[in-house]
Amino acid sequence: MVTISLCMIVKDEEENLGACLDSIKGVVNEIIIVDTGSMDRTKDVARGYTDKVYDFIWIDDFAAARNFSFSKATMDYCMWLDADDIVSENGQKKLLLWKKQANGTEDALMLPYAAGFDEKGKVGFCYYRERILKRERGFRWKGRVHEAIAVYGKVEYLDIIIEHHTKKHEYNNRNLRIYEKMKQENIPFETRDQFYYARELYYHKRYQEAEEGFQEFLKEKNGFSENQVEACRMAAYCCYKLDREEDALGFLLRGLRFRVPKGELCCDIGKHYMDRQMWEQAIFWFQAALNAPKKEKEGGFIEEECYGYIPCIQLSVCYEAIGEREQALKYHDMAGTYKPYGVEYRKNKEYFYPV
Repeated sequence: MVTISLCMIVKDEEENLGACLDSIKGVVNEIIIVDTGSMDRTKDVARGYTDKVYDFIWIDDFAAARNFSFSKATMDYCMWLDADDIVSENGQKKLLLWKKQANGTEDALMLPYAAGFDEKGKVGFCYYRERILKRERGFRWKGRVHEAIAVYGKVEYLDIIIEHHTKKHEYNNRNLRIYEKMKQENIPFETRDQFYYARELYYHKRYQEAEEGFQEFLKEKNGFSENQVEACRMAAYCCYKLDREEDALGFLLRGLRFRVPKGELCCDIGKHYMDRQMWEQAIFWFQAALNAPKKEKEGGFIEEECYGYIPCIQLSVCYEAIGEREQALKYHDMAGTYKPYGVEYRKNKEYFYPV
């Protein structure tokens, strides 16, 4: 049986840390907590689970903190979690089974990360992350913000969802501040940094700067294709905010250059035409979304509703608009198979099937 060191970096997480550790303590062989400057009882909570609690002076560098946590590990594999992550009981069982069956030849394990949920708790936003890394391989985190590890060797994908349940409802300026500090200090951006910097600008409603940032990222030849498509989508959102609708459509169509379009991009293009009552064009793109390959293991963000519920809802509306009631009912009913509790579906049900 292989062994696992859980390596975490935390700050002011006394409300979340206990639930996280309760969900994983029966699976891992060692718990390492690195505190980056808590002012609450985070370290007291941590000491209830492990005596391996360390302080790390915060230097505006998430990769440095995570690398420090990995340096304290002594088991076969290093696993990371954030304090507001949870491993379900089913996930715990699957991880224990993997530990028993693994022969230690795996270098990196990719696990789905569920970062968004609908009103019934169903996963709505998910993507694969490098989650469990072989310690002797010496994997290193890179990136002061949105840190990541470039995995290599024998990489396996496990169907074990890590659930991210954040209680934070305000988007703070920490990440943007770090990026802007890097710029002030003339620290070169990696291609990935440029993408995430532009994204931070968008979240802070600095739309003109964000669009320019995405343009800079798209000039790079070595960008990750999933990020290239996402950059086109987000640059389009900036243009909508800046009342430049044709430029927005141009960015969306530009996203088609980088790979076979997935449901998210198809839904965006369909919505562009639908909002302008160009029903036939909208129908084309929403049908494309419904038939698009999801390809979870390519590393991109997956918005689950773009592969079923949203295109069905929109197709129902579009077909009703052009007077094709039979098709409208077909897609309305299909939407109900994906999300019978959906607000849009229930509202349309009252329209199509009045009491």
